[in-house]
Amino acid sequence: MVQNPFKIEDDLFPKGNLDGKYRTNWVEESFDLEREQNKKLAIAHTRGYIGTSISVKKNIIMLLLISLGLGTILGRAIQLQIFNGNHYRSLAEGNRIRRIAIPAERGIIIDRFGIELVHNIPGFSLALVPQDLPHDPLNRSKLLSQVAQIANVPKDSLTALLTRYGSYSFESLPIKDNLNYNTALKLYIQNATLPGIEVKSGSERGYYTLDKTSSTKQIIPSLSHLLGYVGRLNDAEVEADVDKNYLPSDIIGKTGLEKQYEMYLRGTYGRKKIEVNAIGKEQSVLAVEPPIPGQDVELSIDLEAQKKLETLVKDTADKTGQKRIAAIAMDPNNGEVLALVSWPTFDNNKFVQGIDTATYQSYINDKDKPLFNRVISGLYPPGSTVKLVVSAAALQEKIITQFTSVNSVGGLQLGDRFFKDWKIGGHGITNVTKALAWSVNTFFYYVGGGYQNFVGLGVDRLVMYMRYFGMAAKTGIDLPNENTGFLPSRDWKKTTKGESWYVGDTYNLSIGQGDMLVTPLQVALWTAAVANDGILVTPHLGKKIIESDTKKETILKYPSHEITAVSKSNLAIVQQGMRDCVTYGSCKMLGSLHFSTAGKTGTAQWSNTHPTHAWFTSFAPYKNPQIIVTVLVEDGGEGASVAQPIALGFLNWWGKKYLP
Repeated sequence: MVQNPFKIEDDLFPKGNLDGKYRTNWVEESFDLEREQNKKLAIAHTRGYIGTSISVKKNIIMLLLISLGLGTILGRAIQLQIFNGNHYRSLAEGNRIRRIAIPAERGIIIDRFGIELVHNIPGFSLALVPQDLPHDPLNRSKLLSQVAQIANVPKDSLTALLTRYGSYSFESLPIKDNLNYNTALKLYIQNATLPGIEVKSGSERGYYTLDKTSSTKQIIPSLSHLLGYVGRLNDAEVEADVDKNYLPSDIIGKTGLEKQYEMYLRGTYGRKKIEVNAIGKEQSVLAVEPPIPGQDVELSIDLEAQKKLETLVKDTADKTGQKRIAAIAMDPNNGEVLALVSWPTFDNNKFVQGIDTATYQSYINDKDKPLFNRVISGLYPPGSTVKLVVSAAALQEKIITQFTSVNSVGGLQLGDRFFKDWKIGGHGITNVTKALAWSVNTFFYYVGGGYQNFVGLGVDRLVMYMRYFGMAAKTGIDLPNENTGFLPSRDWKKTTKGESWYVGDTYNLSIGQGDMLVTPLQVALWTAAVANDGILVTPHLGKKIIESDTKKETILKYPSHEITAVSKSNLAIVQQGMRDCVTYGSCKMLGSLHFSTAGKTGTAQWSNTHPTHAWFTSFAPYKNPQIIVTVLVEDGGEGASVAQPIALGFLNWWGKKYLP
């Protein structure tokens, strides 16, 4: 029988005496395993059986690597939190705090007596903020569809807007302007939970005056060509004006004085620091730096004079059917423009509000070109008005004296061509003053191109003196898009037409016909130079710049220079000829005025199938001139009968106000 080796039997040991080796060898205390193990380890160490597995060199390398890693982490932490802390703090704050621009109130434009010609009207607009729109393409598309429906604008236009100006992440991009208060309030409530959509308050431009007695609005249509209008920046303007701190939401002067004096009228942006919520809605204002309003511009324009000249021009257009008219009234001593009318005109308010396609096309397709400023940009042959300059040149070059006479018999025969005068049979014996009074072409054929034994000025001297009086050059008026005009020459004709210059060309030049072209403003300018004894002034509308807050005034200055090539005594003879035009010549209509005047009629042929242009230019009073009035009626016929009445009506009004 096999016994269980793990079974302890009582009778294996003798009972009773357990002393001796069994007592010391078989009890639990007799096995001290820890002591035995320590003995073995001690023996092993003394014998060198177990040593260090990692060398000192490796320990040093490992410590260096650990130190380098910890140093890198620490250095990066210092860089991020200390050196770049403000930058990253700003980025983080950008999700909660924003700095937005506050548009400045645009300066206003007033006439010489302080009457406001433009107004800033409170208004609202609906805008997008690209940064706050959903980043997910699908959600963004859904939101844009919703916004397009709310604003009643095509979704494609919103997408295109974001494509063009997406880099302006926190800038408001207007998508609909000119919201009235009720509409703005409705959209504000409706869009309160839509990310990236906001209703902005601001102002829009209104072009009208207020009647002093009734405070009713009065729109003066002819002011549109002067004032111009403002509008949102287009892509080219945003690119061009990026250094001038313009934003896509800005308005800018597009034409007229609004464009010319943009730098004064614009003002300086303010800044507002706001806190926004998760969808970009303003929660609170943290700080505000108020904007600096734009400066006001005072003009030389007299609003009453402007309205009077406009009425006279409009009545003539309605009466004659000739709707294309230009008229200007100017101070010959300093170039201040009192009134300027180009007819027909347009309503500049329609452009500010975002002109619709149909209205814009009606302007563009109108054969009378209402958007075109004829006074500064229209080009026409000057007709007999140029005889003022030709007379001065002939006197100065001693081609003639005050008493030199020619016999006007109705024209000159030159080879197979007959250069006719306007009066059949001619005017008889004629000197320079009579030639100006009756606009005798034959006299100017002689002094300009010569005839038989009489030596004239010739084309080169004619052109030289015409340039002295401002032809073929901009006058420098403070309006954009002024035209320079044109003077022909021998070389030009040879190069352009492949023809030589003939005496007949000089004859045409001497009476303001042929290829020469001028603007109505240039005619007024050389009339002023004759009236003021040879000073070529700079026509202008801007008179003062006025600080909006302090009302400090800065007088605008414009250059002028003396035409030294012509003596005052010779100009006095030309002045006498213009006076004779009123006393016994073709300007006798002005003789009804209660003060003395001087004038010159003009009739310019420009087409074989259309009527002639009608010119009239004048100054008053004859002694100590204070006003120039120049009128052009396109296709009007004779200047004496069509253009002169406009000047007469204006001078009559002007004399009652300024010469009581």
